[in-house]
Amino acid sequence: MNHVTTHTMIKTSLLALSLLTGFGLAMAPVRADALDDITKSGTLKVGVFSDFPPFSSASADMSLKGYDIDIAEIIASTLKVKLNLVGVTGQNRIPFLTERRVDILLSVGHSAEREKVLDFTAAYAPYYIAVIGPQAVKVEGKADLAGKSIAVSRGTLEDTSLTEAAPPSADIKRFDSYNSVIQAFISGQAQLMVVGNDVGAQVLSRQTALKPEQKFQLMTSPDHIALNKNEPRLKQALNEIVAKLLADGTLNKVSVKWLGKPLDPKDL
Repeated sequence: MNHVTTHTMIKTSLLALSLLTGFGLAMAPVRADALDDITKSGTLKVGVFSDFPPFSSASADMSLKGYDIDIAEIIASTLKVKLNLVGVTGQNRIPFLTERRVDILLSVGHSAEREKVLDFTAAYAPYYIAVIGPQAVKVEGKADLAGKSIAVSRGTLEDTSLTEAAPPSADIKRFDSYNSVIQAFISGQAQLMVVGNDVGAQVLSRQTALKPEQKFQLMTSPDHIALNKNEPRLKQALNEIVAKLLADGTLNKVSVKWLGKPLDPKDL
């Protein structure tokens, strides 16, 4: 076989390969981005916890109510689509998002590990661990925990934060559930308690006789909206909604309604 013939065969093979490749690309389905998918379907699927008061929990009529539900309704209304709330758990919610069974997740704390598989909007809700005590007990900072009895849920982030912050003379009383922590605090078995602001909001709103108040924060990890990576248009739309809600006072109203206190932008 001479050089010319070999060269011709190579050119022919390369041409055939390019045609096949081009045909394959033409045949490959082109997926619209997430915002287009939501708009075309007319529905926004939002993953929320079913039992995470006051962010989301079942009311007397079994419908979900809470901080996250109000935010989900506003997002869907702004995007001019129907809202479909999808109950998720801590174990399945990230797979639900990556498998596109939901479009977005609410109440997601940012972490470097999660950022490997998810994208995040700006924070829309405060989440922090706080020291709560009666108005009559003066506590302004970590040093004031000295000699105080403090209830906390064993093995939690609250426990870790308190253990790191408390002086050696603090009497840390560890319990196996948040209900036990609350009961210890209400009954006077512990002078103070350390809980997340979700649990704290319930106590602040219901225990008026005790006059409990938030003393100071031990750790803050605000909630973000999570979405799949490489969805810049959806992320931009969500960030614009969050920015507007912060600017026009809506987030503050939602915070007062569900968390029992005005929103401090520094908590976001």
